[in-house]
Amino acid sequence: MKVVSALAAVRHLLDTGTVRPGDTLLDSSSGIYAYALALACHRHGMRCHIVGSTTVDRTLRTQLAVLGATLEQMDPCDDLKLDQKRRVERIHEILAAHPEYHWMRQYHDDIHYLGYRAIADRIREATGGEGLTLVGGVGSGASTGALARRLRTAPGGPADVRLVGVQPYGSVTFGAEHVADPEIIIAGIGSSIPFGNVSHELYDTLHWISFDAALSGSVDLLRRHAVFAGLSTGAGYLAAHHERERDAGRTVLFIAADTGHRYVDTVFARHDEATPLKNLAPRDVSDQSELALPWSRMPWNRTRPEAAPAATVR
Repeated sequence: MKVVSALAAVRHLLDTGTVRPGDTLLDSSSGIYAYALALACHRHGMRCHIVGSTTVDRTLRTQLAVLGATLEQMDPCDDLKLDQKRRVERIHEILAAHPEYHWMRQYHDDIHYLGYRAIADRIREATGGEGLTLVGGVGSGASTGALARRLRTAPGGPADVRLVGVQPYGSVTFGAEHVADPEIIIAGIGSSIPFGNVSHELYDTLHWISFDAALSGSVDLLRRHAVFAGLSTGAGYLAAHHERERDAGRTVLFIAADTGHRYVDTVFARHDEATPLKNLAPRDVSDQSELALPWSRMPWNRTRPEAAPAATVR
């Protein structure tokens, strides 16, 4: 998913003279973005340096090596907040030693919105943009935010687009840090630190989905539709399935962010633990204090918290 974002961002930096071929691009990642940035750097003749999460697996390490990227992986850690904190600290250490490196800041630089504009135009062409519900993991905010903003403001008039964000328990982005998931926090769709690229005011509805519920979504997606995708996709599919049942008159589109290969052991090998989707439904809440595992849903109504940083788009 993030390949389109990374390619557009690197191209923009080259076109504006911010970086030149041969320069080193630096960032932190838990997986997908590392691969995307390595591909973009390889395509445009750049060097790539990744500070990777403990969740980076052997498959991704091999792919990064093939693409010529340098990977520094954090030591094993059960605490995502500590893992992210250590990665950010390491980024600053590297920049202090190599000020000529360019930090991509995928969580805070709005250039990561640019690549999704073309995707939004294709979605609008295919669906008409009317009566469309877009569902996706919030994560850094770039994919869902960029798609919704473009669909709502593209030439031809504003489209009727509802944006449904998917979050894990424990994420600070929409105030769920007080609820812990006994399994793991789904890093790709949430965060333990504030992200500047999340435009809270774009979201109509939020779903908080636990590891166990997302696992059930991923397994059902493979069994029912032969789509082998990751844990964040399983969470998005679960939310989209519910939104479709809730309002059958709308077209529901959800983002499948990555493949399922790195989840073979942690998710798909546990397929016998999956709960049938007919037995799963979210708890409707009106405030974050009411959040409860394994799945909660809350109207957000395009509200921007006073403390939330705003992302502007070039």
